[in-house]
Formats: sequence, structure tokens, C-alpha cells
Amino acid sequence: MLKFRDVLNNIILGDRSGKELYNRIFVVSAYSNVTNWLLEHKKSGSAGIYTKFYHNEEYESALEAMCYRLIEINRKFADIGLHQAEADQFIKKRIAHARHYLNSMAKVVASGYVNKGDIYLAAREILASIGEAHSAFNSANIIKNNGLEAKFIDLCGFYDSEPLTIDERIQRAFRDIDFSKTLCVATGYTKGTEGIMRAFDRGYSEVTFSKIAVEVKADEAVIHKEYHLSSADPNIVGEEKCIPVGHTSFIIADQLADIGMEAIHPKAAKPLEINGINIRIKNTFEPKHDGTLISKNYISPTSKVEIVSGSDKVTGIEIYDPMMVGEVGFDMQIMEVFFRHGVSYILKSTNANCITMVVWDSPKLSSLIGELRERYNEIVVKPVAMVCCMGTNIALPGMLSKAATVLHDHGVNVEAFSQSLRQVNMQFVIRREKYNEAIIALNEALCLANS
Repeated sequence: MLKFRDVLNNIILGDRSGKELYNRIFVVSAYSNVTNWLLEHKKSGSAGIYTKFYHNEEYESALEAMCYRLIEINRKFADIGLHQAEADQFIKKRIAHARHYLNSMAKVVASGYVNKGDIYLAAREILASIGEAHSAFNSANIIKNNGLEAKFIDLCGFYDSEPLTIDERIQRAFRDIDFSKTLCVATGYTKGTEGIMRAFDRGYSEVTFSKIAVEVKADEAVIHKEYHLSSADPNIVGEEKCIPVGHTSFIIADQLADIGMEAIHPKAAKPLEINGINIRIKNTFEPKHDGTLISKNYISPTSKVEIVSGSDKVTGIEIYDPMMVGEVGFDMQIMEVFFRHGVSYILKSTNANCITMVVWDSPKLSSLIGELRERYNEIVVKPVAMVCCMGTNIALPGMLSKAATVLHDHGVNVEAFSQSLRQVNMQFVIRREKYNEAIIALNEALCLANS
């Protein structure tokens, strides 16, 4: 969104003319880092305004500083049509109301008469919505000032107290719009009685995007990203050594989401899949490229690995107990421990008296491992990496052998492995320091060689 000049020229205007300029709805996220400043940094966890509010620290001055930060962002778009006075006034008013809401909430929390959890969740929703409202207002304003009929669709419900669900708010917002004459720019945040962040937390923009597409019966749902959906991470293998996937299925999108490499949030993808709306992932900076189409029943006509991905921020936990063998429900007891500590696994591999699970690195692991060690004979904990070879057509003899051989040839030992009967994802657990080398080697041998 900070590169909105490219968005305007490549996506909104481009080579389009006449009716092609309309019949589109843009759902926008906040500008880069804004949600981190408002809530907390998604990766590092460093404090944002929400964190200060939660810990009863000085949040009002942080809100004031945020207002100036957002006004500074406005200045970046003066030369492409953003009306500075209107944009500044919009965000000042929004933040002033947010301050009023938070002050009222702080007083209610201090009274001791309420469930603090509900109040804090409401505060989180209020703060998150500011980023999307800011970018959506600016985008609609710029588009208008470039000669198109554009409408800012504010789904934040910031100034109303109507008890609408998320779906009801979206339905009402788009009910009377003539899309053939109006280009809509909607906030990625939607206010609803169920609380969009309660279910989806930071994935709410894509959920809004999905629900809008279903509501208006879109022909296609297009996601514009900085890169193509590629055979591997360009930051690891280099942009010249990865290729656009081109076509894949919702099943592969789910596999990616499971390892934290989301093409789209899985809870956003499901309504689109169920309603027969394909997703297209496009590179904002290559507007003439078709990108990658994600559809329900696609199977590659040739057997190949489409994507190599994974993570080096995972931990392997092995539970060994001689009483496990032949004991019905033994693994269920283990999973109850994981459930109590709020830890989900990405990979699970078993034998007669051992269960190995790979989980995300997390502060929760310390208490989980403590309880496991109290209950079971031997627990081994090891920082590891996981590399995955995914494709819609890899269920053929020799595919697993080829992947394992590539790893062997590069001195990468397989510590654990998992593959389901559906055979769309081969998951290899390896030493963490070998992660980049494994991704590069598998991409070269299995993706580029078959492109």
C-alpha cells in the first residue's frame, strides 16, 4: 500500500478503458507497519498502542504520535492526487474518537465490574480498524482525484452502535451500489457482533475480502502481492531462481497456510472454494502477467512439485514411552496435554513407542514440555526446520525417492518425515542450519528442472 503509485498505475488504471475500469471492488489493508504500531509487532512482539492500553501504560500520547505518523504517510501521496487537508482531517477525527472510546473503556476496566477480556478485545478491534480506514479513505480519495467515480466503503462501523453481524454489515454496505459506474474501495476490517479478530486476529483483511466476494457473487477474487506465488521463497533462492506457479488448487493453498506461508488465510479461502469463486494471485509490479490461479479441482497435467516451502522456526518434540505400544488412545492423552497448553502441531510421525511432533517455536512450549516430562518416560526437544514439497500431482512412484535423493546429495539428513494418503505434501524434518540449502536444492531439482 505504501507503493500506491504502482497500484494506481498498474492495477486501477493500467491499460483499462470504459467499463473495464469499473465492476471491481478493492479491499485494502493498512499501510506497511501501521497495524504493528497500533497493536504489537506481528513477528517481534514489540509493544504497540494496544499493548500499552492492556498494561495500563500511557497510551494517549502514543495515539497522538500515531496521528502524526499517519499524516506523514499522507504526504507520500500528494503528487498522485491525495487531497492533503481532507486526508489529514479524516485521520485526526478517527483517532480523536478512538481516544474517547479507549478512555471510556479504561474507566470501565478500572471499576472492576466487567469481564476485562471482552473490553480488551473491543479495544483491539477499535485500534486495528484505524489502519484500514486510513488506507481505504486515502485510496478512494486518490482514485477520485484521478478522474474515476470511487466510493469509500467504511465497514468499521466506527460511529454507529447497530448490532450487525459481519455478513449483515457487508450486505448493507454494498446493497444499492451500481458497480458498473462506481469503483469501490473497502476497509479490510469489518465490525461485527461476533468480533472479526476473535476468530481471525490479524487475518481479518482477507476474511473481509472473501466475504465481500461471496456477497457480490464475484467472477474472481484477485489478491495483489509484492511477489508472484512462486515455486520457492525468492528471498532464499533469488528472484531469478523461482518461477510463478501458474495454476494450483485450494488443497495446496491449505498446505501453504498450515506452514505459515499463506497465499490466503484458510478461513478466508473456504467460503470462496465452497461458492466456486477462484482466487488469482498477481504480482502488483507485473500487471500483464496472468499470475497464479487457485481453483477447486485443478490437478497438474504433468507430475511435478509445484512449490517448495517450509519454516526454520519450528521445534521437534519426541515423546518416548515403552507403555505406548498397543495402547489404544495413548496418543489422545498426549494431545489433551497439547490442547491444554494451546499448542497445535504441524507434523506428526509415529512408531510403536514414539510420537514425534513438530510445532511452532513459542513461549508456550516451556510449560508444555514441563508437563510432558512429568507424565512420560522420555522427552526429546530439538530446534529443527521443516521443508515441504507440494503439488497437485505428486502421487507417483519415484517422487519421494527423488526428493530424498536431492537432500542426501546435499548432505541433508532427514530427521523425521510425514506424508498422507492424499499425497499432495511431502514434509521433511531436517537440521535447522540446513534449511536454506535444502530449499535451494529442492527448488532447483524438482521445480526449475520441470518448468
